[in-house]
Amino acid sequence: MAEIVECVPNISEGRRGDVIDRIVKHTADGAEVLIFDVKPDADHNRTVITMFGTKKGVRDAVFRLFEATLPQIDLRVHKGEHKRMGAVDVVPFIPIRGSSMEECIALSKEVAAGVAERFSIPVYLYELSATNPDRENLANIRKGEFEGFPEKIKDLAWKPDFGPAEVHPSAGCVAIGARQVLIAFNVNLNTPDVTIADEIAKKIRFIGGGLRYCKAAGVALEERKIVQVSMNLTDYTKTPIWMAYELIKDMAERQGITVLGCELIGMAPSVALFDVANYFLHIEDFRYEQVFEVALAEKGM
Repeated sequence: MAEIVECVPNISEGRRGDVIDRIVKHTADGAEVLIFDVKPDADHNRTVITMFGTKKGVRDAVFRLFEATLPQIDLRVHKGEHKRMGAVDVVPFIPIRGSSMEECIALSKEVAAGVAERFSIPVYLYELSATNPDRENLANIRKGEFEGFPEKIKDLAWKPDFGPAEVHPSAGCVAIGARQVLIAFNVNLNTPDVTIADEIAKKIRFIGGGLRYCKAAGVALEERKIVQVSMNLTDYTKTPIWMAYELIKDMAERQGITVLGCELIGMAPSVALFDVANYFLHIEDFRYEQVFEVALAEKGM
């Protein structure tokens, strides 16, 4: 494909494997789009789907995603650690190759209008597609979650950008927009005390005075009896993975807590992972071209 757009929809189901499989299969059943990664999380009760394709390919795939998801997920009975307001909770479009941010913004608005018309779901434009500054931050839109939205949506300030000013009874609302590449990265801590993860998350996220391009929350992983600092790194070139990891590790160790491991949700650019390797290995004068896959790609091989 000469033109490549990434789309990373999140659905509010991470436990029923058969349901996830049916949704993914129906979403992938079309031209000009490929699904590269499916990441379900039982504690979050959420699945992140990563697809790449042409603008037309990902547009049509998103419509198929809604067709498959809405009959399968009822938020009235949904429980999970991750905040959510919709069965299909968020749909971001990211320009990768041969496409611009302006084109992805236009695509997000086209898809938003189509979702509202076809499925009678309130749609909010977010990030670079947002219609006002209050809607740029997804957390701000999602505040109150599904249970609080029937009252929230009555406020004229929260009138949807598309669709009815009434929450869908089972599917809720959805945020659709265009954004830069985002890395979803989690750090698991060896403690069952979620207040420790909460405290660390508050300190490292930008809104709390922490890392400029970091959004973070503390999450309890009940089945494993541990906690997690769950993050979105919205500009990995300025807030790299290693920086967030080292800060969390230091704060945890000061309380006698160790890091058990990390999770990469969805996909990430190779350079973001090269930076991690370079930081911990202290490679002198490291260049990306020293990675032979990068060198071959630059030569068209």
